[in-house]
Amino acid sequence: MQNDPAYFTWWQRPDLGYQQGELSFAGTAVRELIAEHGTPTFVYSKQRVANNIQRLQTALDGTALAGRYTILYAMKANRFAPLLQFLSKQGSVGIDACSPNEVAHAVACGFEPEEISFTAGSLSQQDVKRLSEFDGLFMDCDSQHAIKTWGQLKPGTEIGIRVNPGLGVSRAGNDRLQYAGDVTTKFGIYKEQFADALELAKQYQLTVSKIHFHTGCGFLTSELNQLDQVISACLWFVDNCPTVKRVNVGGGLGVPHFASDNPLDLEQWAAVLAKHFAGRDIHLEMEPGEYIVKDCGLLLLSKTYLEKKRNTLFLGVDAGFNIAPEPAYYNLPFQPVPLIDPQGDAAATLEKVMVVGNINEALDVWYEDALLPDMSEETHLVLINAGGYSTSMASNHCMRGEFKEVLLD
Repeated sequence: MQNDPAYFTWWQRPDLGYQQGELSFAGTAVRELIAEHGTPTFVYSKQRVANNIQRLQTALDGTALAGRYTILYAMKANRFAPLLQFLSKQGSVGIDACSPNEVAHAVACGFEPEEISFTAGSLSQQDVKRLSEFDGLFMDCDSQHAIKTWGQLKPGTEIGIRVNPGLGVSRAGNDRLQYAGDVTTKFGIYKEQFADALELAKQYQLTVSKIHFHTGCGFLTSELNQLDQVISACLWFVDNCPTVKRVNVGGGLGVPHFASDNPLDLEQWAAVLAKHFAGRDIHLEMEPGEYIVKDCGLLLLSKTYLEKKRNTLFLGVDAGFNIAPEPAYYNLPFQPVPLIDPQGDAAATLEKVMVVGNINEALDVWYEDALLPDMSEETHLVLINAGGYSTSMASNHCMRGEFKEVLLD
């Protein structure tokens, strides 16, 4: 077979890969999932979600942080109700929410308000009023405006302050995934305004018991040195706020998207956190969303056409970027995978294919140079890593917003 064989092996694992030549996921042949649910359909594995959470806990429990941390699932990654209901029954994670509707949805799915931490910016008076009605919800204020508005409604309570250290961390330096850096962003309170923020909180008898920072997304092992620098910078805020009892270090833990990516070394990640917090009387929070759910999901698709235009072979599918925008928004493509193992045929040849959707926009490209076997007789295709930041960002652009979601045991 021509081309890099790692292309069809790097993403395979016990619950996702080829069994007797057929693609299998969560113990079921993908062809059977397509026959039962149709396309386009997102399928998620409960067990993969549980295993991802367990890996995070195992890494943290192997450090001096054991018993001193809380994992908050960032539900903006995937808010599918059966998934949230499953998580609420596990009792192993709380919720990171970023809108009043997310809070209400999490509560409806079984989470108590005190299990939810809220962080968001540009809050309206109506937003803050709704949030204040959830007794026990913890509020992280992203601006002086939020401190004042919350203080007027809930004086005498504890709050967190989201800070911006002016440093960011993201996958491979992707500035689309950074929340902080050289460019001034809307996220958090900078050093220059921190004293003013603390004084404002004092005016409303608000106790600042948490410092929260989230500076980027999708980082892997190679970016852990950047994370180390970010945490070092954020400790200035901790040291200048004597009432702090908790620190939220954000999320951002990434998963591989290419054969050249190595999985995030969770032990190294946990060691970075322990380096800075093991000797402090601080309870840590972290809010991974992508790491928990992204690789738990597949997007099942039907082929619509296969046609060469000039020197490019296009393979069309029955869904576009509007139902899973991350490849278009953040340049994080989901690798296309055929249902039949191309490595099962020693004579098979892979060729470059541009996989495209059915939306009338130039950016509706799933994968530019997908290496695929001859797809002329194939009827379906799947995209991996579709469990996070897909349906939660979906739209009805071109009135093609229909899709199904299924949670698998």
